Amino acid sequence: MIPLDQAVVARLESHGEKFELLVDPDRAVEVREGSTTDLDDVVAAVQIFSNSSHGTRASEEALMKVFHTTDFPTIARRIIEKGEIHLTADQRRRMIAEKRRQVIAFIARNAINPQTNLPHPPQRIEMAMEETRVNIDLFKSVDELVKETVKALRPILPIRFEELRIAVKIPADHAPRAYREIQAAATIEKEEWQKNGSWICVVRIPAGIQSDFYELINRITKGEGEVRILNQIY
Repeated sequence: MIPLDQAVVARLESHGEKFELLVDPDRAVEVREGSTTDLDDVVAAVQIFSNSSHGTRASEEALMKVFHTTDFPTIARRIIEKGEIHLTADQRRRMIAEKRRQVIAFIARNAINPQTNLPHPPQRIEMAMEETRVNIDLFKSVDELVKETVKALRPILPIRFEELRIAVKIPADHAPRAYREIQAAATIEKEEWQKNGSWICVVRIPAGIQSDFYELINRITKGEGEVRILNQIY
């Protein structure tokens, strides 16, 4: 559990009743985004309050009236998901900046400029977001924010999301290590070990990391690996 002095209030008002919960601000936002984070990591106290600053607990009658249960996990998730999370200005600024960074990183990794077939640098994406005044809603998921951001950017920044299907051949001397690293970096669709110990596979990667993937193959095989683009997936 988060220490009480680091917690913020999540508040829900309904049917003339007020309910408060003391939560970790970062974890509470994760729950709002749909995460199944263990509530023990989210809350600072296993109590539902009517006034947390006074330590006044919500009555069972009020809980039953609004939630039709007194089960703490059920009520706590409802308060976090539907109520207001009271963040400090610094907390909100920091968390929005991190969410913005995640959106930029996702677009840079998974999208390309269809005019050049190259990924957009993160700095260019950030500048376009500033130019189009993209708003980052702290309580929306990265997937939702990416969709909204791309829609806003398309009038000034050509963007296309695509993946590449690539055939890879790794010599026997490098195959065991390459297997582990490629498995972590790409989605392996097909693979086959050859009689001479070499390993061949077909992988799928976001188009935006094509150069990074080639560098990975060169590094782990000391330039002896072979790669070939099979097709693009839109």
